[in-house]
Amino acid sequence: EDKKGNKEQATFKYCLIACGGRPSYGDYPGAHECCISSDDIFWQKKPPGKTLVIGASYIALECAGFMAGFGFDVTVMVRSILLRGFDQDIAEMIGKYMEKHGVKFVRGTTPSKFERTESGQVRVFVKDAEYGVYDTVLMAVGRTGCAGWLNCKAAGLEYKESNGKLVCNDAEQTSVPHIYCVGDVIDGKPELTPVAIQAGRLLVRRLFGGSAKLMDYSDVATAVFTPIEYGTVGYSEEDAKKKLGTERVKVYHCSAMPLEWNLNSERSEDMGYMKVIVDKETPAEKVVGVHVLGPNAGEVIQGLSVAVKAGCTKEHFDDCVGIHPTFAESYTTMTELKEEGKLPTKGGC
Repeated sequence: EDKKGNKEQATFKYCLIACGGRPSYGDYPGAHECCISSDDIFWQKKPPGKTLVIGASYIALECAGFMAGFGFDVTVMVRSILLRGFDQDIAEMIGKYMEKHGVKFVRGTTPSKFERTESGQVRVFVKDAEYGVYDTVLMAVGRTGCAGWLNCKAAGLEYKESNGKLVCNDAEQTSVPHIYCVGDVIDGKPELTPVAIQAGRLLVRRLFGGSAKLMDYSDVATAVFTPIEYGTVGYSEEDAKKKLGTERVKVYHCSAMPLEWNLNSERSEDMGYMKVIVDKETPAEKVVGVHVLGPNAGEVIQGLSVAVKAGCTKEHFDDCVGIHPTFAESYTTMTELKEEGKLPTKGGC
């Protein structure tokens, strides 16, 4: 049924729901009227000017980073930690790097309401006291699935109102056997476009091509495109210790100076960073997490993700010969153990 009340009946053997998600504005009074989302920022017809970014997700930091790179005055308001769900050592390194390169951070703070000024700017309040006035306020406090736009109860679908998502089994099948989901609308799966594309392809092959192969949601590589790029696959250090137990986890790490930074005086104190997390109770120390912070980190982690997916070990890393002079060659000579208190000191090119 459309908005005009026109009804149309359709029959189908299979139905695929792929309605995705949309940015959330939270429960802050005035947010919808005064703020924009990470989707909206790309449709603005005038420069953002002095900008407040609210949130500490990868979307928040990426938006803050590119706006600061264009020369705008950018402040990020953070409730608690940066990049929840990512490795926290690296999250803090990203924050420090961004501060050094022009982004301001306000920690332990949340807005209480927003008001539009007569000049069209946004007045921000914290604990109901005026905090500041901005040309643009970008809300990046999470995303909500769009399943709420559908009449889920009428279809018998198991739906979570708290996050707007649908519950599915390992075959992307909802509580109604012939209705399937892919993408951000599935509860508990990575909110990444390539994940949705892969899951959709595999589902089509199962439904129409005779395949039985399921989507493997484990060890999905991803990158955070902040001013200093971050690539990751597998567990963060925190997740590894939580899921395997602290006594089973060993963390190798090192710093390295990328060649392209070596002669740049503005980067004389900047360093890249790498971390390899292993399960020391497995033969040859199986790698359960790899992290890289530095130039082209997404390109580096894409290749390493194949090795992690294949079950590589630290011994495999050690048996490789590095390509000189590259940033990633440090993975082949990494010996510093974090738990022994060894600092991640390493030379560069």
